[in-house]
Amino acid sequence: MSLVGNWSYPTAIKFGAGRIKEIGAACAQAGIKRPLLVTDRGLASMKITQDTLDLMQTAGLGRAMFAEVDPNPTEVNLDAGLAAYKAGGHDGVIAFGGGSGLDLAKMVAFMSGQTRPLWDFEDIGDWYTRADPAGIAPIVAVPTTAGTGSEVGRASVITNSVTHVKKIIFHPKVLPSVVISDPELTVGMPKHITAGTGMDAFAHCLEAYSSPFFHPMSQGIALEGLRLVNTYLPRAYADGTDIEARGQMMAAAAMGAVAFQKGLGAIHALSHPVGAVFNTHHGTTNAVVMSACLDFNRPAIEEKIGQAAAYLGIKGGFDGFADRVRELNAMFAMPKGLAAMGVDASRLAELTEMALEDPSVGGNPVKMTRENTRALFDAAM
Repeated sequence: MSLVGNWSYPTAIKFGAGRIKEIGAACAQAGIKRPLLVTDRGLASMKITQDTLDLMQTAGLGRAMFAEVDPNPTEVNLDAGLAAYKAGGHDGVIAFGGGSGLDLAKMVAFMSGQTRPLWDFEDIGDWYTRADPAGIAPIVAVPTTAGTGSEVGRASVITNSVTHVKKIIFHPKVLPSVVISDPELTVGMPKHITAGTGMDAFAHCLEAYSSPFFHPMSQGIALEGLRLVNTYLPRAYADGTDIEARGQMMAAAAMGAVAFQKGLGAIHALSHPVGAVFNTHHGTTNAVVMSACLDFNRPAIEEKIGQAAAYLGIKGGFDGFADRVRELNAMFAMPKGLAAMGVDASRLAELTEMALEDPSVGGNPVKMTRENTRALFDAAM
């Protein structure tokens, strides 16, 4: 079976090994003539990035790059990116990298023509209608990890550098016009990043599947996404050059981000404040709290998870599924609890309050309260 396709769900996706060579055509399709490639510091000097800049130059697009992006990007990074965008006279963005690079890049495009401050567009009610749609530059997204699925998302997560709170900024036009999903770009990912980003995709699918809201399309996508991660992440982790496994993981990451239109839950409600305060890797944090959150939600999801386990070929219903999550975490050498990630127990009361303010709370199948959320943090330590 050839892992190559052109998809239009939820946007135009050029999927397959070697398709980064179509970056020039992708920019033309999006109407971009002077792109700014936005990525993170770690990727800036890597061969895949320099090769992409070469392809841009060959296509007559220049080779402008901005890479001052933190692992948990902030409005400070955004201000610097906007300055670079305007100074270069750019007319669009190539979002290149993992979740942090993609999220920051999408916000550079979004804010390039706005007059109001960033926080006015937080994902609350209809705040997105405050934005001027004509002031949003076109985006071509090129993921280099298989986790967040930000390439097919309508929002970005930006950390407020003053309050250390992660905020979700949403607008329908933040969805990239064209996506290039080339699994060859993920081959050089270190094992721990392969594992952390892959478990992020698993968390997206698991929480979307478990969410109590009605969205049968997302439900089906989430279930197949769980199966793909369960099958192919161990292979990608064991052999980074396994292109089939890398490709299936890129598909699963995009599926997770599409599926979580149905909602997220406790896993993300906990991991967002932990990442904002302690600067931990988002996907790895999701993996570390996943088992405790499964147990927390068991009364509401036991039958549903049993059905998922059967589809994934896991015996033992809910318990078998929960055991598989622990097995994957052990296989990928994940930290054994939040304390092992450097989370200070003296901050748990503060983290609890932040978790309860996170938008993900609303999609959890068990209602989250101050008491049970604090107990959940204790269990995840």
